[in-house]
Amino acid sequence: MERKCLECGELLMGRADKKFCNDQCRSAHYQRRNALSEGLIRNVNAQLRKNYSILKALNKDGKTKVKKSTLLKEGFIFGPITGIYTTRENRTYFFVYDQGYLPIDNDYYILVVSKDNESTPK
Repeated sequence: MERKCLECGELLMGRADKKFCNDQCRSAHYQRRNALSEGLIRNVNAQLRKNYSILKALNKDGKTKVKKSTLLKEGFIFGPITGIYTTRENRTYFFVYDQGYLPIDNDYYILVVSKDNESTPK
C-alpha cells in the first residue's frame, strides 16, 4: 500500500504510521488546519486588549461617567466581553477583564473597576 504525505502528497518511506515526509510538511499542515480558528481567536483577543486599554485609560479614578461617542472615538467596539454582572436592581454591567461599563440614559456609560478580581463593580 502506497502512503503519501498529508501535506505535499509525496510518497512516504519508513515507519508504517508516518503521515508526513518531513517536519516542514507536518508544521505547514497543522498551521493551515488551525489558521481559521487561531485567526478568529487572535482578532478577538486583540480587540479585548484594545477595549481594556481604552476603559483603563478613561477610568483613572476607578469610577467615572463617559459619553458613548468618546468610547467610539477611541476605537472601542461593543461586543467582545469577558463577563457580565447583573445587580439586584437588574442593572447589567459588561466587563472586559476587571474593567466594566454600565449603559445609562442619554448615551452615557459608567465605567467601573471590579474588586477582588471578581465581576462585581466597586
